[in-house]
Amino acid sequence: MVLREVERGVVCIGQPAHAWVSGQLARAWGNDRFPAPDPRDEVCLAVGQHDLGMAAWDAAPTLNPETGFPHSFLEMPLDAHLRMWTEAPRLALSQSRWEALVVSMHGAALYGRRDLEREPPEAAAAIRSYLDGQRAFQSRLRASLGVSDEAAASVQRLVWAWDWMSLVLCMDRLPADVPAVPAAGGDQAALRMERGVIVDPWPFGADDVRLRVDGRHLPEPLPDEEALHAALDAAEWVALEFRLLPA
Repeated sequence: MVLREVERGVVCIGQPAHAWVSGQLARAWGNDRFPAPDPRDEVCLAVGQHDLGMAAWDAAPTLNPETGFPHSFLEMPLDAHLRMWTEAPRLALSQSRWEALVVSMHGAALYGRRDLEREPPEAAAAIRSYLDGQRAFQSRLRASLGVSDEAAASVQRLVWAWDWMSLVLCMDRLPADVPAVPAAGGDQAALRMERGVIVDPWPFGADDVRLRVDGRHLPEPLPDEEALHAALDAAEWVALEFRLLPA
């Protein structure tokens, strides 16, 4: 669950909904300086589904007793988070090998950033086991698709950037530097998002890009999970719209 703080309470945006914004970015991506994703249809499908492992959790989220709102994706217990990211590539495989590869690479990239030396021994062992399993899974998928390590890594960098941009928009946290993305000639380029929102340099084909996502407004904290689930069922829907522009 992605939580967007508003004047009264929060707007709850499901992880798959945030992923859909990533997919909208992917479909708009590409110009003379920034190559479109390749293969385009498969990658756009994959990035739009990259958080499918979170769907069941978001349908019945747990309550953070410290806030009275759902646990955000940043607050989930490690065992639950690892379980979902382990299961997600298998679910994705039922639709597309590329989708499964992207989901696996994204989850592994998330956990690859953690300093295992600072984790409790049991947690570190669980993360290492997860990473070993995903790397073997990715190797099999790359071989079956005939995709090089370099090409897969390029896609992973794009997915990471689209995911980041979507989170910046959904959580309303600006300005922000975007992770480096592949550019023409094999270069890398860093992007920046500002002022609701300007993107520089401009990586899209159109003169502007319009994005949308639905969320549910919870105006006040809830006392328990039963109340939380009832409040989400009755919550007012909020349609969030974003317009990206070049500098």
